[in-house]
Amino acid sequence: MLAFLSANIANIVVIAVILLVVTLAVRSLVRDKKAGKSSCGCNCASCGACSGGCAAAKKP
Repeated sequence: MLAFLSANIANIVVIAVILLVVTLAVRSLVRDKKAGKSSCGCNCASCGACSGGCAAAKKP
């Protein structure tokens, strides 16, 4: 087991760092979603990609 760890320590560290970054990104997205923040800024009227299909724009 120690031979495996010592032979692959660089890979293990890189994978751990990538997992940490992904975890923090997902955590940030979840917090923003719970806080009601949107990635587009919630201005559906001026959104060129939306073309009136935004859920917020469809609310009466």
